Amino acid sequence: MLKSGQIPWTIPWQWISREKRRGRAGKRFVGAGILVCSLLGLTGCHGSRESNAFEIPPEFDESRQYEITFWAKNDTNKTQTDIYEKAINDFESLYPNITVNLRLYTDYGKIYNDVITNIATDTTPNVCITYPDHIATYLTGTNLVVPLEGLFADEKYGLGGSEVRFDSPKEEEIIPKFLEECAFGGHYYAIPYMRSTEACYINKTYVEAMGYTLPDTLTWDFVWEVSEAATARDEEGNFLVNGQQVMIPFIYKSTDNMMIQMLRQKGADYSTEAGDILLFHDTTRALLMDIAEHVKTGAFSTFKISSYPANFLNAGQCIFAVDSTAGATWMGTNAPLIDISEDKLVEFETAVMPIPQFEPENPKMISQGPSVCIFNKEDSQEVLASWLFAQYLLTNDVQIAYSETEGYVPVTSKARETAEYQDYLSRGGEDNGLHYDVKIRAAKLLLDNVDHTFVTPVFNGSASLRDAAGQLIESTVKSVRRKQTVDDAYIEKLYSETASLYRLDQAGGQGPSSGAGAELGPLPRISVILLASLAGAWVLILLYALSLQIRERRRENR
Repeated sequence: MLKSGQIPWTIPWQWISREKRRGRAGKRFVGAGILVCSLLGLTGCHGSRESNAFEIPPEFDESRQYEITFWAKNDTNKTQTDIYEKAINDFESLYPNITVNLRLYTDYGKIYNDVITNIATDTTPNVCITYPDHIATYLTGTNLVVPLEGLFADEKYGLGGSEVRFDSPKEEEIIPKFLEECAFGGHYYAIPYMRSTEACYINKTYVEAMGYTLPDTLTWDFVWEVSEAATARDEEGNFLVNGQQVMIPFIYKSTDNMMIQMLRQKGADYSTEAGDILLFHDTTRALLMDIAEHVKTGAFSTFKISSYPANFLNAGQCIFAVDSTAGATWMGTNAPLIDISEDKLVEFETAVMPIPQFEPENPKMISQGPSVCIFNKEDSQEVLASWLFAQYLLTNDVQIAYSETEGYVPVTSKARETAEYQDYLSRGGEDNGLHYDVKIRAAKLLLDNVDHTFVTPVFNGSASLRDAAGQLIESTVKSVRRKQTVDDAYIEKLYSETASLYRLDQAGGQGPSSGAGAELGPLPRISVILLASLAGAWVLILLYALSLQIRERRRENR
């Protein structure tokens, strides 16, 4: 594997020496060869670039005006938009020479795609809400994302720095587990912004009506058993549990999380820190076979196939709805963000529990939620202005306000320990807005289980692997619904097709049947353009050299 700066091909110097003797034509060839050498020197093995530490200016130049861009996600929640806008206004009042331009997206995937596209034109944002899996792909470009450990520790402008104009948290006041989630490749490439996990929102009324009692810890066996029982119908085809024509007992929102958490709970392989793909094995096969059986009976479906779990739950057409704790304000009869008409609402008691477990005594659940990265720019002062704004997102006012909009939790102990936040947590159920009980119970679920959370390894291509994990379940569910047979032959074909679709079988890795392989992910557009340009330059050089040889032979034959 080539390192950055290493020339991957040998220039035909014997041609150049011969052409030198031929005057101006030779000089042009030498120039072209040197140009190509220079371009090739900029390229290296995809994903192997070293990131240079950002050099922090000794002073922030406040005599200049800065305009920075901030890309963020918002689920059409106006309260969240208002919080972003207030944070920007408050920050700009502290730093009048910095203007922050907000660009909102409704999906993290769209942010990711736009960043990749803008890398080619050098128009990436300054500050971006994103996920570490995405940052790993951004890092395939040299020095695109700023490593932050130096900024963390800077006495003047770092976390809790002496020259920072707001009450910035110190590094030790960021929850260590959440901060570590932003470290990979030997650097911190982000700061955590909010954290959530997944929760199972349950129609407790229906569970008890069927004669079941919720256990202290939800298990997969319990969920499958109750879900199967809920598929029973009367002679007219109505489901016994709700008297309706529609009932999908168990719906999962993010099937990538479903597969990842099932594998972790089983102690089964998924990937390594080095980027080896270990998803395609017998444990995954067994899980898919089991899921297929429950799809056959109508006990299970997914968001991509059936739509939002909350809509079915609130209409009395679902019993177990797994979604993020950040989605709590959509869940339950009195949810403030209900998406269905009032005439379809069903009254029921909502239970909020951690996701189902295979080993109740050793629970495992995923840690998720947005982080913030900073893109490198030629102007170090502009980068420092971006860092100051990113750091402002960790202040108590922003952390507490944003966490109160959904089932998120603040990422700093500084915010969590305030009287304001503790008062908020204590008032669950006082109203169905700010203190909506399901939302606050979802937040407490994560606060009580931080030590049981985990994250998957981050590397260039880990986002593709995550997508592939979910696709295995989605494809299996679709196939069963289409009356296709799901057996060993089907799984082998599914493994092969999924590996190919997400390029998990490339870069010299082993095939999915052997359960391992290195994966680099798709090249960013800028890399594709550069490599294509290099290939074109070589073609022109070879054609030019060939034409010179032909002319020389013609002269010799005269």
